[in-house]
Amino acid sequence: MTLTTTRPPRLHRAWFVAAVAFVAILGAAGFRATPGVLITPLQEEFGWSKGTISAAVSINLVLYGLTAPFAAALMDRFGMRRMVSLALLLVAAGSGLTVLMTASWQLWLCWGVLVGLGTGSMALVFVATVTDRWFVRHRGLVTGVLTAAGATGQLIFLPVLAQLAAGPGWRAASLTVTGGALIVVPLVWWLMRDRPEDVGTTALGAEPAISDVSEDAGRTAAVSAGRVEAARVNAAVRAVGVLRSAAGTRAFWYLVGGFAICGASTNGLVGTHFIPAAHDHGMAEPVAAGLLAVIGVFDIVGTVASGWLSDRVDPKVLLGVYYGLRGLSLMILPSLFAESAHPSMLVFIVFYGLDWVATVPPTVALCRRIFGSDGSVVFGWVFASHQIGAAFAAVGAGLTRDHLGAYDLAWFVSGGLCILASGMSLAIGHARGR
Repeated sequence: MTLTTTRPPRLHRAWFVAAVAFVAILGAAGFRATPGVLITPLQEEFGWSKGTISAAVSINLVLYGLTAPFAAALMDRFGMRRMVSLALLLVAAGSGLTVLMTASWQLWLCWGVLVGLGTGSMALVFVATVTDRWFVRHRGLVTGVLTAAGATGQLIFLPVLAQLAAGPGWRAASLTVTGGALIVVPLVWWLMRDRPEDVGTTALGAEPAISDVSEDAGRTAAVSAGRVEAARVNAAVRAVGVLRSAAGTRAFWYLVGGFAICGASTNGLVGTHFIPAAHDHGMAEPVAAGLLAVIGVFDIVGTVASGWLSDRVDPKVLLGVYYGLRGLSLMILPSLFAESAHPSMLVFIVFYGLDWVATVPPTVALCRRIFGSDGSVVFGWVFASHQIGAAFAAVGAGLTRDHLGAYDLAWFVSGGLCILASGMSLAIGHARGR
């Protein structure tokens, strides 16, 4: 009798790719969150106004958003491994060079342009590219986990960077970001691969490839290669063409307007100015950064729950509720600031965390429902509006603080805009062109 041994199944290469993508996205979220920690230290050392410093954040947010629709085309043309490695090097350079700066335009160049382009290349479209190429089974699960990496990055980085800025100084915080980005580059280059075919496998859950090299197989491979090459050539053209088509519908502009306000009320206002606003009321910066990190924890819960609800409730109704409640909470926030994190502020933090990215699943669902096969590209442009709105809010809130001596007007205006976004969301028609 012959005894046979069964080898345990090897872990599919897709999981290594997903793990590296998680680390890169996690880091990108932390890199983008850093300016909120640095506003007060930079103002104290260089005497720059909050409006001047916020302008660097605005440039960062605009480039982060505008890079997103074209990131997939760049990855098709040059490959994920090259693009993500280059993106991390840009982040490392942008953060590291700030320790040498002496003028505000250098901050705009480093944190605005270099870090903005770098993090923009690791935006949500990177998540879509990884999951589409490497996963058939577990695609939804991996998408959710990689999306949540953004909140996890905020959770990990903010308290650490705030402690560094308050102790050794803001330069130590910037160099920590540089080191973090550089550490990830070898992992990306070693473990990331552009497509399963590059390592002789198939996507997780896909049918195994047939090894018979026949004439038909060769012809099929040639056709497939032709399609890949066409995608490389036409991806950017398609992105612009989809924008031109979608821009002729009211639904697109309602989605763009609502998501621009979403960005203004989250990344642009709370993400950038919550820490300095709390500091204005006597709260220590590490404590305020810790509160933002708690937002990151509940952000994960809120995003998963919102995705579940989007399959069961009309997405436009969800958006209307989310924006409306967010607007009311922002109008209450000015009365909650104090020297310590009292219970009422903690309630706001938990609620705001649940609502932070809850708008993404219903927005994606509406893009898919209204624009069909173009839905993902349309969402790329809608996401760009999110970052443009965030940029305006970042600089606008800084100027408000400079001229009025307080942030109160910024909170009230943002709250009112969220109420407007609620109305626009409820007015969205589900038929294309409405």
